[in-house]
Parts: sequence; C-alpha cells; structure tokens
Amino acid sequence: SQPTSFFGPACITMAMINVTNVSVLNNPSRFFSDFQFEVSFECLAPLSEDIEWKLIYVGSAESDEHDQELDSILVGPMQASSYKIVFQADPPDPLKIPSHDLLGVTVILLSGFFREREFIRIGYYVNNEYDAPELNESPPEPPLHDRLVRTILAEKPRVTRYQ
Repeated sequence: SQPTSFFGPACITMAMINVTNVSVLNNPSRFFSDFQFEVSFECLAPLSEDIEWKLIYVGSAESDEHDQELDSILVGPMQASSYKIVFQADPPDPLKIPSHDLLGVTVILLSGFFREREFIRIGYYVNNEYDAPELNESPPEPPLHDRLVRTILAEKPRVTRYQ
C-alpha cells in the first residue's frame, strides 16, 4: 500500500519546529502489525534538547483508562535543518481494550513534545474489523484477535497545534 500524506504546503509551527509532513505507512494492516508513521519536520534553529514523539491508542471512547501509550521516542539534540524519521510502535494489547470497543472506529494520537510541552497532536480515526464479512456480521465471542484488520483513515487527520 502507498503511504498517505496530508500536510501539503502548509506547515505546523511551534517556535523552532515545523512539522511539514506526516505519512501513514503500513496501512491497512493486520491488527498485530506495528504502527509506522514517517514524520518530516524542520528545526529552524539548533535545539539542545530532545523532541519527544508519543503514540497513544484510544481503547475506549467512554474512558481514558483504556488508552495505551504504544511508544515514545526522543530525537535530538538537533541542528537547524530538515529531518525525516520513521516512528514505529507496537500494536495495542487487545486484552486491555473492552471487547465491545475492539471492533469499529477508534482513534490513534501522534503527539510531539518539546521541553515537556505538547506542540502538536495529530489524531487519526482507526477502523478495526474482521477480515471476513461473516465475522463482521456476527462477531465471535471471545474475539478472534488474529483475524482483525486495522485501517487508519489517513486522509482525514485532526490536527491540533499548541503554542
């Protein structure tokens, strides 16, 4: 599958960091496949401190107690330049997701932090379904995790900028 980008000519800025593009890789994929995001950004001045990237999987719309931090990475220190990283994270643990929330639409959040302040949050809708129509029509109990397919709706991210 082809990576999907959304930024185009617009940039997201927080002081010295411009996120210029995010591409969702490995999409669609099996539920147990790693998440992969290619993040392109510019540092407008040297940064002596790290940029932190986090990936959060929202396990249930009813409560954040089912949210899972899939990974967190530190990038830096950095010179004034353009950068591209591939952020890869493990899939969520399906046993920590309420079974009634396992199928259907949820959210994945990619967040950037500098000096412990969030400067960008990019949210994507994620649709989880079975790989066979008959399983989607009559979902088995207990769920068959190895038959789940994940599709990230990469074309329609929700971007929040923080100053």
